[in-house]
Amino acid sequence: MTRTDMPTAPDERTHLTTFLDYVRATAAAKCEGLSAEDARRAPLPHSPLMTAAGVVSHLRWVEHHWLDVVFLGGESRAPWTDEDPDREMRIAVDVPLPQLLADYAEQADRLRRLVAGHDLDAEAVRPVRGGARVTLRWILLHLIEETARHNGHLDAIRELTDGRTGY
Repeated sequence: MTRTDMPTAPDERTHLTTFLDYVRATAAAKCEGLSAEDARRAPLPHSPLMTAAGVVSHLRWVEHHWLDVVFLGGESRAPWTDEDPDREMRIAVDVPLPQLLADYAEQADRLRRLVAGHDLDAEAVRPVRGGARVTLRWILLHLIEETARHNGHLDAIRELTDGRTGY
């Protein structure tokens, strides 16, 4: 995927999907060249689950939750549980980073195709907090925000792990 934040068309959908693809590609770029050991390293002293592998896994499963489960009404396959709400980050250290990135990219491709035919004002099948029904627009904006925020975490992890900065 080409990493660009310049939409190819002036419509809102293209802007939203371009920015979501951009922050997804940025997350992958921040992981380029990380060793298997460094992908599992948690350099933030008070955040033992904050690893590059954990962040990528989290991003993948957050998209699954919002698009597959909430918007489309599918069944959750996410690894988290009520007893272990951060399990996707915990188990990620046992999965090679290239596999996590491939799974994330494959899911992004699939979800991009699934939501392409839905209007941005289409409401999610499942309600969220307080019974609200969010729209596809809200979900895409939320995923951009979520991914961009975690890209900041990947910045810090990467700098503390091997000193690499910028992307």
